[in-house]
Amino acid sequence: MSLRREQALGEAASHQWDVVVIGGGATGLGSAVEAATRGYRTLLLEARDFGSGTSSRSTKLVHGGVRYLRQGDLKLVLEGLRERGRILQNAPHVAHRLALVIPAYHVWELPFYGAGLTLYDLLARGERLGRSRVLSRESAREALRGVRERGLKGGILYYDGQFDDARLAIALLKTLFDNGGIALNYAPVMELMKRNGAVCGVMAEDSESGGRFEVAARVVINATGVFTDEVRRMDEPESEPLVTISQGTHIVLPREFLPGSAALMVPRTADGRVLFAIPWHDRVVVGTTEAAVPGPRPEPEALREERRFLMSHVAQYFERQPQPHEVRSVWSGQRPLVRRTGVARTAALSREHTILVSRSKLVTITGGKWTTYRKMGEDVIDQAAGVAGLPTVASRTAELKLHGWTEDARGQEWEGVYGSDLRAVQAIADENRAMEELLHPNLPFRRAEVVWAAREEMARCVEDVLARRTRALFLDAKASREAASITAQLLARELNRDVTWEQEQVKRFGGLAERYQCT
Repeated sequence: MSLRREQALGEAASHQWDVVVIGGGATGLGSAVEAATRGYRTLLLEARDFGSGTSSRSTKLVHGGVRYLRQGDLKLVLEGLRERGRILQNAPHVAHRLALVIPAYHVWELPFYGAGLTLYDLLARGERLGRSRVLSRESAREALRGVRERGLKGGILYYDGQFDDARLAIALLKTLFDNGGIALNYAPVMELMKRNGAVCGVMAEDSESGGRFEVAARVVINATGVFTDEVRRMDEPESEPLVTISQGTHIVLPREFLPGSAALMVPRTADGRVLFAIPWHDRVVVGTTEAAVPGPRPEPEALREERRFLMSHVAQYFERQPQPHEVRSVWSGQRPLVRRTGVARTAALSREHTILVSRSKLVTITGGKWTTYRKMGEDVIDQAAGVAGLPTVASRTAELKLHGWTEDARGQEWEGVYGSDLRAVQAIADENRAMEELLHPNLPFRRAEVVWAAREEMARCVEDVLARRTRALFLDAKASREAASITAQLLARELNRDVTWEQEQVKRFGGLAERYQCT
């Protein structure tokens, strides 16, 4: 189905919906797909762009959670491992197996971490991606070329999953449309409508026109991540905060820092976090940090101490320290962690999800992580269906192949993220050979992809294309800034915008990209 925002906007206010989901990140999209595949009339409303918050800023891993073994949270690990397997099976065009190695600089680390990862394998059972094993010093050196060799005793190899988070969000968006649901970006919910004390819909705004429209619903789900409490206060102004916000920052380095196929995992840093250095789209992503922040921000910025922390750890574990000009991008995301009494540090908070139903029947889901998005959707729709009195229908998503699924997915190659849509993307270039040209010499993205993003993926501005439909901003901030002009031109043609709009887009994106550069 073609994703036309104008058509979706027209339909949003013209129907009585069974389920309205607020929030277009992992949890909201997963919940909406869950509802639509059960046959419920489903509408999703997103204030900005799909996946524009936390859900495009993850560490790019689908995993059971090795660090949760240390916390003894086996239930969360088991759930994560089961859902990891489902993502890799149902979306192989955006997710694949990844080898990771823990470098051991003390002899005791080899049996200690080896035993822990053997348990990780056993918990995975039929979902195991490969057998973990202890590596000799030479094997560890070969697997982690570029990592500091002085003092290296060996390593522990294990397997987890890797994905492109923003592209999985787009796959879910298109799966929602494939199953009869509707979604709108740039459509913030301004207030909750009530009848006889119960939530019966929302008042939303079209950010592009400024017009407002009412949406009637049998049940409304708040799946807004770090903005969870803001929506809850629309319902109950005096409600106590439910989430604590933690910020995680990543830096992106050239592939030469870790040229092998394996990722690096540091099981415990100074602040108690697990740290990763992961090959991703021909770059290396290093992260993440864990910093408590006072409130949610649509575009969080890396704190100076976060940048310093990551650079110092690269210097500690790699043969050489990167210079600021070698850092291709710096970006931060914020996590909604459910508050727990007696827990002082965000690194100690669980990633388990929580569902609440208010007195006025607003259903809220928060917490969790990308890996368990499907299970979160299943759980919240089970709850919401009961609140709304909808027919009981069993979940159908465990084996649901997401839009783009194909048997010949190309793994990490960029074009592989389109899956079965790749031929249609290529057809745009076949019609006009100029569309084959790259947006920038240092980026793998072609002009045809901008046109595709506008026509088929609801991209509405330069940021949508360069941050989330492609991953240019997250891979190379400077190159993406230089690609903004041609991207704006192509978008303006598709969206029927004028030169003034183009210029404003280039200026706005330039200011954003500057904040992603290491200065």
